[in-house]
Amino acid sequence: MKKFCLGFLLISNFLSAQDLKNAPYKNSELSIKERVENLISLMTLEEKIGQLTTPLGWKMYNKEAGSKASLSELYKEEIKNRHIGGLWGLLRADPWTQKTLETGLHPKEAAKITNAIQKYAIENSRLGIPLLLEEEAMHGHMAVGTTVFPTAIGQASTWNPDLIKKMAHVIAKEIRAQGSNTAYGPIIDIAREPRWSRVEETFGEDPYLIAEMGKSMVTGFQGSHESDLKSNEHVAATLKHFAAYGVSEGGHNGAAVHIGQRDLFQNYMYPVKEAVDNGVMSVMTAYSSIDGVPSTAHKNLLTNILKEKWGFKGFVISDLASIEGLLGDHHIVDTEEDAAAMAMNAGVDVDLGGNGYDDALIDAVNAGKVAEERIDEAVRRILTVKFKLGLFENPYANEKQAEKIVRNSEHIELAREVARQSITMLKNEDNILPLNKELQNIAVIGSNADMQYNQLGDYTAPQSEENIITVLEGIQHKMPNANIEYVKGTAVRDTTQTNIPAAVEAAKNAEVAIVVLGGSSARDFKTEYLETGAATISSKEDQVLSDMESGEGYDRSTLNLMGKQLELLQAVVATGTPTVLVLIKGRPLLLNWPAENVPVILDAWYPGQEGGSAIADVIFGDFNPAGRLPVSVPKSLGQIPVYYNYWFPNRRDYVETDAKPLYPFGYGLSYSEFKYSDLKVATSGKGRNTKIEISLKISNTSKVDGDEVIQLYIRDMVSTVLSPVKQLRAFERVSIKAGETKTVQFELLPKELSLFDTEMKQKVQAGEFKLMIGASSEDIRLETTFKIPETIILSK
Repeated sequence: MKKFCLGFLLISNFLSAQDLKNAPYKNSELSIKERVENLISLMTLEEKIGQLTTPLGWKMYNKEAGSKASLSELYKEEIKNRHIGGLWGLLRADPWTQKTLETGLHPKEAAKITNAIQKYAIENSRLGIPLLLEEEAMHGHMAVGTTVFPTAIGQASTWNPDLIKKMAHVIAKEIRAQGSNTAYGPIIDIAREPRWSRVEETFGEDPYLIAEMGKSMVTGFQGSHESDLKSNEHVAATLKHFAAYGVSEGGHNGAAVHIGQRDLFQNYMYPVKEAVDNGVMSVMTAYSSIDGVPSTAHKNLLTNILKEKWGFKGFVISDLASIEGLLGDHHIVDTEEDAAAMAMNAGVDVDLGGNGYDDALIDAVNAGKVAEERIDEAVRRILTVKFKLGLFENPYANEKQAEKIVRNSEHIELAREVARQSITMLKNEDNILPLNKELQNIAVIGSNADMQYNQLGDYTAPQSEENIITVLEGIQHKMPNANIEYVKGTAVRDTTQTNIPAAVEAAKNAEVAIVVLGGSSARDFKTEYLETGAATISSKEDQVLSDMESGEGYDRSTLNLMGKQLELLQAVVATGTPTVLVLIKGRPLLLNWPAENVPVILDAWYPGQEGGSAIADVIFGDFNPAGRLPVSVPKSLGQIPVYYNYWFPNRRDYVETDAKPLYPFGYGLSYSEFKYSDLKVATSGKGRNTKIEISLKISNTSKVDGDEVIQLYIRDMVSTVLSPVKQLRAFERVSIKAGETKTVQFELLPKELSLFDTEMKQKVQAGEFKLMIGASSEDIRLETTFKIPETIILSK
């Protein structure tokens, strides 16, 4: 802290006469609660607020190309003057941080620097408190040389929570191996606004699917037991963004959110509650506001609901600069001191960025605007997480192991498997796929066919060229004896990089044309960034437009394929050569023309580093696709929002088109065919112990082994408040061999049948429910009904 404090000097002198080495908080035999309380009792106000300060980590070391990394003078000043409690993005590398493959940290270097960071903090601070080192980690650790998985929208397309738990565990291993200890994820925002720039970071539009994926991420990161956190394989998870961030007005990132209280709790808070009940250790606020109250100042949600009613024991952290945003963006206060006081009193424990609390919070405490007891509560939460992680006993990484663990062969293979399971086949006219491996002439065309960073998504660090397999490379590896002609044809956005005649000529000379189009969240070093890290869309004087049309800050007003991509596709299809369209992108796009005119469409979202191999596996039949859409694909902008689980009444058609999406939630095709039969439902128990047990049989009636994603939807037939026309309440991805029949079982509990009534009481209302089971939200194969004989109160 910049302010001189006589009290600190007196306490410091007093404690220097004691043997701090024997202070109770250093005794691992004591309970965490005892250790935390002792440590807090020894801290000054400045030290406490320092623990709530999390500056930008990449500024804390220096490294020039070809040289060794070393601690920066800024870091030493932060420890001396501000007593900081953590760092965000110490190992982050990207155009915003200006850390490259040469100036960023590779795994072994990363372990050395994190060890040096911790050692300096412990040895050069009065109380020797280790740091929380917090990293972006939604689809892989955002650091140089790590494993890059598909982005969250692709992860959700797997409909396989167990697989995503394995993925999260691998990400945690890689983070911990390099010495960091906290992961940002899961993101549980509901994406019902495809114009929004961050759809790719979400698990889609459905609260239940999001909750199941979110819980898997939390368990993968943190382990199944609290003791797992002290291992070298797990990290603390940070859920974001709290709350209802994904439906901002007009699709503008961080803009106002207009939803009712019932919608908020029935849908948007559902996956949050599930993650909290699953033990998530940190929650991040959102930039947006809900009904006029900024999330970072929302005391009712942060304190009354999250901490008190739900019993959340972890800490709340602001999103980057969102405390300052109460002043500069939302304009609900007129001083930095009042912004700090409002956020702290609302329930924000930790300041991400390090500029929101600091002296402003000290001034607020001294002015009586914030009670020191509230500061103690915030510090108590952050210290508890540090003790649970075992940082006081073992804050260091094994430098020799980092390179062996990060991006090892097992992790690479898992990235390929997640990518394969995420690929969703939207169309396969006349069973063109899988392609025959005897093909001799193949044209590979398109803006994303050989663009490494375009297939990785936002929040990705620079990676060595040999670490990424593009679609072109995947096909070349798969078909080494074929004549493969590659023509880019056009860029995602820029129209000066267009050569459609060359693409047409390549298609004419080929037996099949594989056209890879879509979007990009690839940042470049020319892009300008806001203080929060979001990109700006101005190209200013650049001669060539960046491909980036998605990713944080890149909200859109249309959903068409940008640039001349559609023109390229139309020209290739016009040659008469069988055409396979592969889409690599971060949000739903308008696909009306392709759906009508292109025989094969595969949606790969952003498939990660192994995306090219995974796509080739599907195209040539080495993997049978079973991905399912986690979001609805609209036919026009005028339909938005077009999510499947809207409240009654049923939607009417428009003058120009019907109200249905082009492709519905849960949709996806396979090389196999499946038959559903023998649905049985049994109800047992009473009150909160009520169980609905469901079983059915699934038969693979084809000659191809495959996976089927069985989806269970319900409808409350009569309720005192509006309820959805249908809502997902169970699913399972099942592998079934050709000719085989399997029995699938589900269990519904009162929670899955509940709603919030007119008085905001959560209950299951007595009456009839419709049960619908099928292959998508629109492809229902089996139906029946069951009754709940009595109203069941879940919460008041």
